[in-house]
Amino acid sequence: MACAAPGLAGERLLILGDSLAAGFGLAREDGFQARLLEALAARGHDITIIDAAVSGDTSAGGRARLDWMLGAGAEAAIVELGANDGLRGVEPREMEQNLTAILDVLAARKISVLLTGMLAPPNLGAEYGKEYGAVFARLGVRPGVTFDLFFLDGVAGDHRLNQPDGLHPNPEGVRKIVARLLPLVEALLARAKN
Repeated sequence: MACAAPGLAGERLLILGDSLAAGFGLAREDGFQARLLEALAARGHDITIIDAAVSGDTSAGGRARLDWMLGAGAEAAIVELGANDGLRGVEPREMEQNLTAILDVLAARKISVLLTGMLAPPNLGAEYGKEYGAVFARLGVRPGVTFDLFFLDGVAGDHRLNQPDGLHPNPEGVRKIVARLLPLVEALLARAKN
């Protein structure tokens, strides 16, 4: 599914993610994609968002459906996956294989990427957390990739910015995430034009 600012049909931005990008528990207009589109339109960007975010998705799920989601074409992509891998205790090397395959496909199609990372749940132990974080750090230095260390930076752990489950941002949390990521997304779009 794609959404666009009224009357606009410019660059296509794929958002490949999980419930955080899908806006789980929120009205559509309060979700990440709608708020990002609104913020970009306010800054004069002519953008269509290709919604490839599915609640509960893992890196394997994103990898499995990427080719199909690219059927609409895209000049840039935000990859927001890994939270459910961590919640399920997926081996970091398996997550890395999936994310690498996703980035390989996007690179082959010359699609600029913003990779946004995640932190592992602390209950899985320090060693798992270290290996999990290292995956994003390694992939974040790939050519053509803009890297954001932690999608929920400044929001995670703050009950004022999260829904009662403590995992998903509320509308105010989403606004904070969008405001923080907006400069990176604008840089991503500028790179996609060149």
